[in-house]
Parts: sequence; structure tokens; C-alpha cells
Amino acid sequence: MIEFIWNFIRELGDFFAANFDPWRDSIDILLVTVGIYWLLLLIQGTRAIQILVGLVVLIGLSLASEIFQFPTVRLILQNFLGSAVLIIIVLFQHDIRRALARVGRGFFPSVSAQQESQIFEEIVRTAQALVKKRVGGLIVLERESALTDQIDGEKAVDAQVSHELLISIFMPSSPLHDGAVLISEGRIISAGCILPLSARENMPGEIGTRHRAAVGITEETDAVVVVISEETASISVVMAGEMVRGLDASRLRVVLHDILAGEQRDLSSVTDPASQPDALATPLKPSESILPIEPGK
Repeated sequence: MIEFIWNFIRELGDFFAANFDPWRDSIDILLVTVGIYWLLLLIQGTRAIQILVGLVVLIGLSLASEIFQFPTVRLILQNFLGSAVLIIIVLFQHDIRRALARVGRGFFPSVSAQQESQIFEEIVRTAQALVKKRVGGLIVLERESALTDQIDGEKAVDAQVSHELLISIFMPSSPLHDGAVLISEGRIISAGCILPLSARENMPGEIGTRHRAAVGITEETDAVVVVISEETASISVVMAGEMVRGLDASRLRVVLHDILAGEQRDLSSVTDPASQPDALATPLKPSESILPIEPGK
């Protein structure tokens, strides 16, 4: 693997030295740069970025062992990185799937800004009504990642998003009230969805099944989930394994617009404009708190 990279770098240098064309090569380098930047944007805020950094460090150590002639280190790293392609495919399978989904769907937006605002308003009105009735609810908003392979037991709906329909689905008399509602492309496409539960152990004791399901679906996808708790009559938003709790209707509206309209990939920039990405534990208001959940715990 390292010999291949080393030979590739030397051959690339020889090629540019013999065939350098300022315009063509500048465009070529620009396209590669844009591609790498796009890839980094896709995995930003996910566990994949940590894995990528680790792989880059290992490759750097391997190149250093080649330059400074450390035979033992070189042998170990070459054997480990010999299956680098397979390792990358296994570790990045969810991000690869999300990237392909974004390429296939990103150029055909089907929901206008006005329709999107109306959908947000219907969700806010639903959450507000369920809180008053002390009825639980779980609303999943699909973004680039396809969620069909992450959920089970769903019942097809395919209806316009309205607070009347959402409230009726979550009422205890409805056979679908225990599951989640999935909204995609501006429509309710299914209800009664069973989401994967998070296996993390560092959640507070008061976190119930709905919240665990919301965290579970956002651990591996870029979905945004609105949770209404019947026990505490509170509203939460979950995204990328982080949770903002204790929201009221007006704050929920702001958070949804910040996340979805602004295409945010984590909750750090929607909590408090003055807060920094590494200050997620800072409470917003006395009634609001953000719950960062560390991977692997």
C-alpha cells in the first residue's frame, strides 16, 4: 500500500514535469479540490471524520517510515493498510450511501421555501397541541439520507402535512400512535414507524423510548426528529446524536428553520448565536438544555 502511494506520488511528479499545462492542470486541481471539500462537508459532524483523521495519520506514519527507513514500523503499517480500500468501504458505508443519495436527489428539489415554512408551521402546531393534551409524538424529517432501510413496521400514508392529520395519528385511540411519522419531500409518507433504539448508556434516566429512538435514527443518518413527551409535556429536537430539550412552540419554530432551511448538520449553531461548537453543554434558557451524547458510551 505504502509502496503504491510512494510510487504514485513520484510518477505523478514526473508526469506533471513532462506534461504541465497551466490551464488544464489548474482546472484539474480545482476539480479535485472541490471534490475533497464536498466529501469533507458530507462527513462533517459525524464519526466518519474521526476515522478519516486516523487513516490520514496512519498513512503519514507509513510514508515517514518509508523515508526514514524504519523497517518494523513500515512492515506493520503496510500489512494493516494493505486492505485499506475494504476498511474504508466498511467504515464509511453509511456516509457513502448518504453521498450517493445526495447526488441522486440533490438536484431535484420538490419543496419550495414557502411550502417548507408551511410544513414547519404544521409541525409546530402539532407539537403545541400534543403538549397541551399531554400526548406523546415522534416526527421524523428525512433529509439527504434515505430512511427506508432504517425503519420497520411502517404503514404507507402519502398525505399532505397538516396538524389535524398528525394530531389524529398520535392520539391514543389511533392504532399508529406508538410509532413515528415519517415526512419526506414535503409529504407524510408513512406512520407507525418503528425506529432503531440507541444502545448508548450515558443517557439520563428520564430519557424514554421515544427519545432513544430519536437518537438511534440520527446516529447513522442526517434526519431531524421532533419528540413530544407525554410524561413531561415537553418538546425536544434530536439531530446527529444531540438533543435540545425543553423547547416551547416559538423556539421549536426557530430551531427547525435554523436546522432545515439553513442546512445545518449539528445543533451547535442553532442553540445560541454566541455559543461555540465545543460549548454544547451551555444551557440556552432556564427551560432549555442541550444533551450531547458521546459516541461509544
